[in-house]
Amino acid sequence: MEATIALRLPRDAASVPLTRQMLDGTLRSLGVEDQVRDDIELMLTEACSNVIRHAEPSDDYTVSATVRDHLCVIRVIDAGNGFDPRKIVKPDPTSEHGRGLQIMRALADDVRFSNRHENGAMVCLEKRLRYAPGAVGPDLMSA
Repeated sequence: MEATIALRLPRDAASVPLTRQMLDGTLRSLGVEDQVRDDIELMLTEACSNVIRHAEPSDDYTVSATVRDHLCVIRVIDAGNGFDPRKIVKPDPTSEHGRGLQIMRALADDVRFSNRHENGAMVCLEKRLRYAPGAVGPDLMSA
């Protein structure tokens, strides 16, 4: 079985908590361990925040999250001007901003960035799931 959440959201900071809560509720109901859910919440927050800050002239963006077996795949897609992640300058250690890509890379098991032909960018984050003892997720998702 596969569970998918797909949202088209306004490029507004108020959309980020909504997205986090929906995905966290799904992962919690499947019995995903707290630490894994926390990692996913932070990765998702950083990806969405980057869209809100940088994806001009886009008015909206899409978030999809798919859970299959022991893997969560999140895609955050905007219609902005795109970017080259290799050209992002590593932030100064004392800087309060600019750490989003580093955080995503540190927490995700796999991170891919791509620019789309019709403009915009996609960030794909993958995280292996661990379930609490007795959770329904492993049996439900492998059915």
